[in-house]
Amino acid sequence: MADKILYVPPGSASSSGLFLAAPRRTGKSTFLREDLRPQLEAKGALVLYADLWENRKADPGDVIIAAVRSELAKHEGVVTRLARASGMDKVNLGGVSFSLDRVGLGNGPSLSSALAALSDETGMVIVLVIDEAQHAITTEYGNDALFALKAARDELNSSRHKGLRVVATGSNQDKLAMLRNSKDQAFFGAPLVKFPSLGKDYIQWFCEHLNLSTALSVDVVYELFVRASFRPEMLGAAADALRFDFELVPGDVPARFSRAVEEQIDASNAEQLRVVHSLTPLQSAVLRVLASKGPQYAPFEAETLVVYQKILDASAPGTPAIRADVPNVQQALAALQEKALVWRASRGVYALEDASLRDTLAQEGMLVSTNSG
Repeated sequence: MADKILYVPPGSASSSGLFLAAPRRTGKSTFLREDLRPQLEAKGALVLYADLWENRKADPGDVIIAAVRSELAKHEGVVTRLARASGMDKVNLGGVSFSLDRVGLGNGPSLSSALAALSDETGMVIVLVIDEAQHAITTEYGNDALFALKAARDELNSSRHKGLRVVATGSNQDKLAMLRNSKDQAFFGAPLVKFPSLGKDYIQWFCEHLNLSTALSVDVVYELFVRASFRPEMLGAAADALRFDFELVPGDVPARFSRAVEEQIDASNAEQLRVVHSLTPLQSAVLRVLASKGPQYAPFEAETLVVYQKILDASAPGTPAIRADVPNVQQALAALQEKALVWRASRGVYALEDASLRDTLAQEGMLVSTNSG
């Protein structure tokens, strides 16, 4: 993967960036930090990392710019270049005459000029990794940061500099695709790749390092791993439950481990359903229709409003009517966002915050026919 990121053949769309999609908690971020980043650095790249999920209260645009500023601060030569480009003959590296806070989307040095200066100073290909990149399009400032990176990419990939690669990852393929499917998006046409799940080789390593009194079958544990949607923490939590069970008999280990994994899966689903069952009737109807329609969800179309109303009428017959009109639906969507069930792009496109919720709703029979007739 590092080779394919760094060495782009002529005419390849991957010069526009690379988008990697994988469900949340399947090891994606760990892979980026512990495997891909060291490999890129070993091949001579300068890697910048911005995690848009780490502080969800921060504007995504600020997080991206902060990652660039943090790297700039490590290179006094770059600061000198930027200061002189800003018209300063004398540079105070203590920050009195020139502050890196000026670098960004305002009137100071642009991201493009800052990254170009960094490229020239280091003589290295720059790789900017943006984890949970779909959050960038939830704010106007985040959108602006992506377009600034597009300008930087176009400049740095010219013959005058060493190159810029943007690697964007996300936990929801539909949301991540919004960054590259439309011509009005900064990274239109960039390849979107399904991130491979951990395989049986990982399960073999896991079983070999468990240090339980009885060995587990790799095939059985792998089947449990698939049922747990390839989430390593489910297996780890189950293993911990056994390690601290001091009355556990060695012969009971395999069956007890299987049961512990199932308990973890059930607990995860139960927590999601607990939040779902706390919703108002209209919030529940809106969530169920969104989950059922997926990328085709159009929240305020007349046909969709009719579907909401049918669900409401069926769920509470004989009670005072709740109207599924546009203002009420807007309020319901806002409430679902606050409960971290629904995600909204700045241009008004909605999706489930966690794609796995759709599977949970399906198992509970809560998906609905979206035909208004």
